[in-house]
Amino acid sequence: MYQPEQYVVVLGFMIVSMVCWGSWANTLKLCPRFAFQLFYWDYTIGLMVGALFWGFTLGSSGASGLSFVEDLKQVQMSSILWAAAGGAVFNLANLLLVAAIDIAGMAVAFPIGIGLALVIGSVGGYVIAPVGNPYLAFGGVALVVAAIVCDALAYKARGTERSALQTRGIVISLVAGALMGTFYPLVTRSMTGRGHLPGPYAITFLFICGAFLSNIPVNFFFMKKPTGGGGALQMREYFAAKPAWHLYGVLGGVVWATGATASFVSSRAHSVGSAVSYSLGQGATMISAIWGIFVWKEFVGASTTARRYLVAMFVLFLLGLTALAASPTF
Repeated sequence: MYQPEQYVVVLGFMIVSMVCWGSWANTLKLCPRFAFQLFYWDYTIGLMVGALFWGFTLGSSGASGLSFVEDLKQVQMSSILWAAAGGAVFNLANLLLVAAIDIAGMAVAFPIGIGLALVIGSVGGYVIAPVGNPYLAFGGVALVVAAIVCDALAYKARGTERSALQTRGIVISLVAGALMGTFYPLVTRSMTGRGHLPGPYAITFLFICGAFLSNIPVNFFFMKKPTGGGGALQMREYFAAKPAWHLYGVLGGVVWATGATASFVSSRAHSVGSAVSYSLGQGATMISAIWGIFVWKEFVGASTTARRYLVAMFVLFLLGLTALAASPTF
């Protein structure tokens, strides 16, 4: 398999992770009137496609470790269970995040949900595999927390939705973030310990298998009990959707799986570790806010106060991500 160790290359992988994780939700925006629960069936198919693609390409080339298939043959049951559990937790968290995007928009749901996930995931990852300068790493996390607060204040100052809807969007984002922050430590646990430790490409596949299988009961539940209100959804609505919408859903899954692969690969580099890899990848928050503000115009007509909070959010996120990126080298 291909496993980079030069920090410049590893940093490139982490940036790819950040861009992919911050951009995949655009595919949901391209499917107007397509309920996120229906979109998500295609999204999970895309996750599997992405995991298999990178497993049979980068995961089957290079001089490091075992090839993708050989790695899967030797994986221990404990690693399978930890990775699959991480996938199941991620699936529930991501469904809630997509629901929050549907209610509040990308510029709000991502910074609040993923920002909280960054804090929980980076702390958990560092406890399991402590790599990097802790002062820079956790100083960066603190700056990100401040950015989350600014984004929540900007959302409140926007004041374009009913108070009840504002509260629902923020609450769902927070629940999604709390769950999202726990999946990466579970995956990290699957790659640590004694005996044969699977490589990042095998772990990505096992993780996504957990997400794919758990999605069947969980998504059916969300179809019966939509978070945004309204009546239950039926599978016939999925099959009646435009073909392009199905393609966008698959594309969204492939993009996210690409980001996950890049993150897991970089976390295995000796100079980085899982805490820094995950934290920098969650710079996706800033990427998604850029999409939401400048492309989807989610804050058009917002007050001066809301705009000031957004500027503060970007500055704090940039400072926090810079500290996180520098932590492995000091």
